Amino acid sequence: MATSIHRLLTAAVVLGTAALISTYSFHNCIETSKDGQRKAFQCVHRHNKTMSAFVDDLPTTTINLTIGVTPVTHIPRDSFVSLPHLQDLRLDRNNLSDIDYLAFHELHELKSLNLSLNNISQLNPDVFQDLSNLTFLSLTNNQLKQLPETIFSTVLELNTLIMRQNLLTNFSAIATSVSHLRNLRILDLCINNLTSLTHTEVTLPKSLTTLYVCRNNLLTLGCKWSFLASIQVLDLSYNPHLPTKAFAGVDLGNINYLRLRSTNVQIVEFLNLSNIRPEHIDFSGTGINNTDKLKDLCKTMQRKKVKYLNKLILGNNGIKTLSNYTLSQCPNIITLDLSRNEFKPTNCLSFLTGQTHIQSFHAEHNVIRSLPSCKVPNMVQFSNLRDLSYRYNRILLVNKYAFYHTPNLQTLKLNINTIAYLDNLALKNLKRLETLRLDNNLLTDLFAKTFEDLSNLKLLNLRNNRISVIFNRTFHSLGKLTTLDLGGNKITHFQPAGFDGLKNLSKLYLDGNNLKEIDPSHYFVFQDRLTVLDLENNQIQFHPGSPRSPFRNLSKLRDLKLSRQQPYGIAVLPDTLFQGLHSLRSLYLTDNKIVHIYPKTFDDLTGLQFLTLDDCCAGVTQLQPGVFKNLRNLTKLTVENMGMQNFSKDVFGNLTQLRTLQLNRNVMQSIPVDALESLPNLQYLDIRDIPLSCTCLNRLLQNYTLTNPRIQVVYLSTLPCLHDVTQKFYKFDGTVCFIDLGEYLFFCTAAVIFLFTVIPLLYVKLYWKMKYSYYVFCAWFSDQWRSLRDEKEKCKYDAFVSYNSSDEQWVMEQLLPNLEGNGSSFKLCLHHRDFELGRAIVDNIVSAVYSSRKTICVVSRSFLQSEWCSLEMQLASYRLFDEHRDVLLLVFLEKISDRQLSSYHRMRKVMLKKTYVQWPGSDCTDQEQAQDLFWNQLRRAMRTGSRLEREEMDQSAAPSKV
Repeated sequence: MATSIHRLLTAAVVLGTAALISTYSFHNCIETSKDGQRKAFQCVHRHNKTMSAFVDDLPTTTINLTIGVTPVTHIPRDSFVSLPHLQDLRLDRNNLSDIDYLAFHELHELKSLNLSLNNISQLNPDVFQDLSNLTFLSLTNNQLKQLPETIFSTVLELNTLIMRQNLLTNFSAIATSVSHLRNLRILDLCINNLTSLTHTEVTLPKSLTTLYVCRNNLLTLGCKWSFLASIQVLDLSYNPHLPTKAFAGVDLGNINYLRLRSTNVQIVEFLNLSNIRPEHIDFSGTGINNTDKLKDLCKTMQRKKVKYLNKLILGNNGIKTLSNYTLSQCPNIITLDLSRNEFKPTNCLSFLTGQTHIQSFHAEHNVIRSLPSCKVPNMVQFSNLRDLSYRYNRILLVNKYAFYHTPNLQTLKLNINTIAYLDNLALKNLKRLETLRLDNNLLTDLFAKTFEDLSNLKLLNLRNNRISVIFNRTFHSLGKLTTLDLGGNKITHFQPAGFDGLKNLSKLYLDGNNLKEIDPSHYFVFQDRLTVLDLENNQIQFHPGSPRSPFRNLSKLRDLKLSRQQPYGIAVLPDTLFQGLHSLRSLYLTDNKIVHIYPKTFDDLTGLQFLTLDDCCAGVTQLQPGVFKNLRNLTKLTVENMGMQNFSKDVFGNLTQLRTLQLNRNVMQSIPVDALESLPNLQYLDIRDIPLSCTCLNRLLQNYTLTNPRIQVVYLSTLPCLHDVTQKFYKFDGTVCFIDLGEYLFFCTAAVIFLFTVIPLLYVKLYWKMKYSYYVFCAWFSDQWRSLRDEKEKCKYDAFVSYNSSDEQWVMEQLLPNLEGNGSSFKLCLHHRDFELGRAIVDNIVSAVYSSRKTICVVSRSFLQSEWCSLEMQLASYRLFDEHRDVLLLVFLEKISDRQLSSYHRMRKVMLKKTYVQWPGSDCTDQEQAQDLFWNQLRRAMRTGSRLEREEMDQSAAPSKV
């Protein structure tokens, strides 16, 4: 109760002062930094139309900023002056059409600016004036028709300039604007309306090595001989009217990659006209569509004395067939690409006869229907071939020994075909194969002999086929396999020895199959190696009360995926399900219909760092206390839309390393702050689409989200109230929450009871102490205290006599004559004789006590009942106990029982510390002798000094009665 009140009072103070609010939430952005330094932000799919709505609440430390898919049309001047350290700014996919002068003012550290996919039609000449460190600029997909000549005059560090998909027509103006950019390396002008590369006296920067002018309307080049001398990569593709003669008088000697696809260039004529080396040309889409043209090309390259072609690209030429020895007259080809043609037969690569150096052959996106057997007499062997790809064809069957002529293949890609029949011996002789792609085909069965020769295989992808059963010893030869992908098939079960031989498997993908249960014996063969197991989208169910975990053999498993089990998802997570998975780092349980999670389910997952339970539960979920108690290493937890009704410290309190918590789309109406405070490392909190009530129940939560500088609350300013969506959670009025009449009355009543209980106790215990303190203060205030303390041992009197008026006769007749007369030289202070007239009685008492070496208290029953005597006693005992001065002498005139003295604590304390004297009564047998002894004892006590060391008091002998 006291803690809650303290929090409420703290919240009231903080909320009462607007200047103290330090919300770690942003109106339209989400921080994406990993180090918690508030440096990277994404502001995507927001509906605000002004740039200030995105920028104003961002910290000055921001380095990366993305603002995209918004209706913003205008960037005003000085929009980013509050972000002086910005280095990467993305403003793509908006509706920008107007950028003011100095819109990027003060962004001296900006290195990358992306303005793609907007509606910008013109730019101010000085819009980039302050971007002196800019290295990347993209203006892709806008409406630019021309560029101001000086627009890039200040961005001298620019390295990459992309202006593709605009309406630019004047290449000369573009060349002029970039001519001084000494660091420019890449210039992209594709998809514009350029008709030529005609230019004035300007030259392209010598640093420029890559120029893209594809998909324009080039009719000629129109440039001087040396204009393209520094260019190494030149793309002129998809300029359908560009003729061969356009290259006359143009130096292409430094080009190492040239694309001429879909132009009007006659390739053989071009080779004879230009000084470019043939091996640097991409011949795809250049009209080489038959054997004769290909032979002419080869002969031309021979005349040019080309010995090696590192890459011969012949894609998009409409090639249908190639006869034997077609390429025999070509230079030695290292890589051949025949993709995107109409190529049908391969004839065991007989058209490559004579190309013994070839290492890579790609025939993707063709119409190949089958791969024949290649184990025939006199078959040409391509022993150097390492990479073979037949992806995206129409291959229906692969015959036996289909790759017998390529024994040293390391990568074989047969994926994305219609292979329904793979002969048991189709892959025979591929003993060095390391990667095999058979995914996205129509395979139904795999047998023991299918992979028998693939002893060096490391990756096998069989995803998206129609395999239903894994037979015994299917993979028995794949001892080096590390990754096996069987996802997207129709596997219902594995035969007992289905995984035998997989001694080094570390990643196994079985998602999208029809598995209904997990047999631990299946995974026993790779219990010490498997790190990734994907079982998503199957039909797996777990039974409560299962004695052992189905994953118990997978001690090294790091990633486990169990999401989206069909048709209704996992219903129960037993206590034993994850037993032994101490190495697990990521667990996926998304999209299930779990009705109950046992408290001990996650107990063994001590190393877990990521857990997702999104959409995992059926209806309202009540998480049991302690369900996450051992997940102390968890850093990210997503529990979106799981119907969670409770969020408490008992459930989440042990997640001490949690940094990211996604709670959105749950049904709790309140979130206790103590539960959030138990997460000391929390940095990211998403509570969107939670029906939070704007009542006193969430007043502490409102204050927590507004004042916590450590935790980012996603889009806090847009969170609505449960019963009024027009009201925002962060600013609902909670003033009334602090006026709780019941609590107010309780504390008032408690205070009154406390006072009435304590005051009598204080009165009994400390009455004289307080009264004495009051009198001492009064004396000090009257300037008496200091003078009295300074007198120390120099006193006017030997003793001050404190007595009650009823005992005055004994004092005058006995005490005074025996101490001042009869040969004694003591000087006594008596109040009726020595007190100063007209002076306050308190001042006189204090002066008498401190002006006398001793204080003699004449104790009787009347003395004990006297208020003034008690004060004098208190003063003297203070000097005794607090100042350590031996100043107090007790003289008892009559016998007083211990019961009568029990309430006089100060006197009892003195009697326990000091010797006291008793006046002999009438019952004494030898009264005269007793009185002589009494006076001798008293005079001797009077003669002792007043200084008493603490050690002497603490170690003094027990008191005695004389």
